[in-house]
Amino acid sequence: MIVIINYGMGNLGSVKNMLKKVGAEFKLSSSADDIKNASKLILPGVGSFDKGIRNLKEYGYFNLIKEKVLHQNTPILGICLGMQLLGKSSEEGVENGFGFVDAIAKKFSFEEGAKLKVPHMGWNLVNIKKENDIYQGVDGEQRFYFVHSFAIQCNDDKDILTNSNYGYEFVSSFQKNNIIGAQFHPEKSHKFGINFFKNFVEKY
Repeated sequence: MIVIINYGMGNLGSVKNMLKKVGAEFKLSSSADDIKNASKLILPGVGSFDKGIRNLKEYGYFNLIKEKVLHQNTPILGICLGMQLLGKSSEEGVENGFGFVDAIAKKFSFEEGAKLKVPHMGWNLVNIKKENDIYQGVDGEQRFYFVHSFAIQCNDDKDILTNSNYGYEFVSSFQKNNIIGAQFHPEKSHKFGINFFKNFVEKY
């Protein structure tokens, strides 16, 4: 059973709808027992880094997720803020993330005169950097929907699944063992998002 972790951060309806479309067995849960028994975890999220970490700790999920991911090798998919929480830290706050991936979230910063707004909002291409299962099944370019002001910087290039460009290259998804992070919103990305979730359900 896939468990979507409800920790009070973000709209979860679209994730539920995508999982329904791909025929997945899932549960949206605020229960520690459900997380303990999950075969896979999805950590969505919209909002601030510190609030996300503090909510996870207040709900009693933080150490439980660490146990599941690091010691039971349970696959986890972090989406948007959820991806950033899987890394070490963020320039947005002072809390430490899970540290599953050696990565830091940094605010977009452009040269003076650049006509680019923050947040980065809208459709953008992802450029695949290593062989993987999560993007299989679509030929040619893949586009996803983004809304974010902070972007991940991976300290180990081997963890980078895709880069995207908004003024400069940033990491739009990463993967390390059973850990996957997507900076974009696959649940709002139509056929590309359906394929992404289908692969997570069937191949991880």
